[in-house]
Parts: sequence; structure tokens; C-alpha cells
Amino acid sequence: MPSGVIHDIGYQRYTGPRLGRGYASRSLYLHGLRTAFGLGRSAKAKIFPWATAGLAVVVATVLTAIRAQAGRPLVSYADFPSMIALLTTLFCAAAAPELVSRDLRGGVLPLYFSRPLRRSDYALAKLGALVTAVWLMLAGPLVLMLVGGVFSVHGAGAVGKEIVHFLPGLAQAAFYAAVYGSLSLLVASLAGRRAVAAAVVVAVFIVTTPIVGVIAVIGGPTAQKLAFLASPTTVVQGVGTWLFGVAGPEVRPYGPVYGLAMVVLLAACLLLLLARYRRVAR
Repeated sequence: MPSGVIHDIGYQRYTGPRLGRGYASRSLYLHGLRTAFGLGRSAKAKIFPWATAGLAVVVATVLTAIRAQAGRPLVSYADFPSMIALLTTLFCAAAAPELVSRDLRGGVLPLYFSRPLRRSDYALAKLGALVTAVWLMLAGPLVLMLVGGVFSVHGAGAVGKEIVHFLPGLAQAAFYAAVYGSLSLLVASLAGRRAVAAAVVVAVFIVTTPIVGVIAVIGGPTAQKLAFLASPTTVVQGVGTWLFGVAGPEVRPYGPVYGLAMVVLLAACLLLLLARYRRVAR
């Protein structure tokens, strides 16, 4: 009769603390935030995100220098995020595939989805990391512009006004970060190849812009004001125009429509992202 022997090869059970689901989600978020900027990765992974962030800082530096010479701001804080919208698109195209496409292609999602981390935790942590990274990429140059603006004015009252003007810029940067980050991560979660995901992310923002012009040309006065709903970029610009007077499409009296459209877009991206990770790697 065959016989078997059980050998003790020294494996020990884990007896340390069980840090739980919250710790796993926070760790995934922080790791995703580092990944978006290429931290802890090779030099090649750092080139594109830091190049786009560096160009944004260069633009802010030039605007600050011009203000110091001219004595007045050339671009308001709230206008700055729309001014570098293309750089934001390129940053998302580089960061979003790094966050999710690599995991899809590597087949490691079943490891993430083992306990205690849930599928929704994974999606929300990755989304939070990308939105935070985009906001930091926009807020850093804004802070630089604020420092230059504070040194360009005189008196505590003028400094206070400068800070008041600065706050809408942070809010508009948050709008851009939420819309661009949500849409980019949703698109990247559908492709396992990073190059394909990056190309589609850029296409979503670039290809939809001409549609706005076509609708504005062939439509009437009402269609011309609502045409900017056809592109996520112009939707955020419309919200900024409505709330902060950002230079962009004339949306009055349809400002609340643009605000509602942005909320619906964010909710749709979130629900579709959660639905995507409920089905993947089963």
C-alpha cells in the first residue's frame, strides 16, 4: 500500500496584527499616488509625469514674471487650469494606465481582491490617487503664482484679496482633477495595454472638442450655448464661467445645466468604474 509522510519544513502561521481593510485601502491609495508621479519606479516612469508637471510650473513662472513687470495679472488663478488643459490631459494619459492597466495585464487583480480588500475599495483607492495627483499637478503652479502675487502687492488688505482670488483657482483645479481623473481612469480600466489606454484617454478629450464647434455652427442661439456640453473639457470650463467668471464659453443662463452635467458625468464615471471592477477577474 502507498504511504505518505508529512514533513515539517518550518512554515509558521502569521501571529502579528491584522491591520484590516482600511489600512489596505490607504496603502493602495498612497501607493497609487506615488505611482502617478513615478516615485519608487524607474527613471523612465518618471519622465512623462514630471515633464508635464514641470511644463505647468514653467507656464506659471512665466505668468508670474510677466505680472511682476506689468503690475497686474495676465491670467487669473481660476483661468490657469483651463490654460494648461492639454498638459492635464497628457498627465492623465500617462498616469491612469500606470495605475490600472498594468494590473490588468499582469493578472494580479485576484491577489488584490482577496480579503480584506474589496473590489470597490480597489477602484476608489485608484480613483482617489489619480484625482489627488492631478489636483497636485494643478495646485502646485497655482501656489507659485500666489507667492509671486503676494510679493507684487502691498499691504495686508491687498494680500487678503490675493488669497480670496486664489481660492476659486483651487476650486477650479479640483473640478478639472475630478472630471479628468474619473474619465481617464474609467477609460484606462478597459484596456490592458498601457499604450492603447493612453491613446484612448487622449482621444476622449481631443476628439470631442471639434464636436462642440460643429454643434455651435449648425445650431441656433440656444444650441450654441449648450454645445459645450459635448466635451468634458468645455463642461468644466462652462462650470468655471458660471461660478468664477472664467474666460470661456458664454453659458448664461444655462450655468446650472453645466453644473448638473458635471455632476452627472462624475456619477456616471464612478458607477461605471465600480461596475467594471465587479466583473473583472472573476
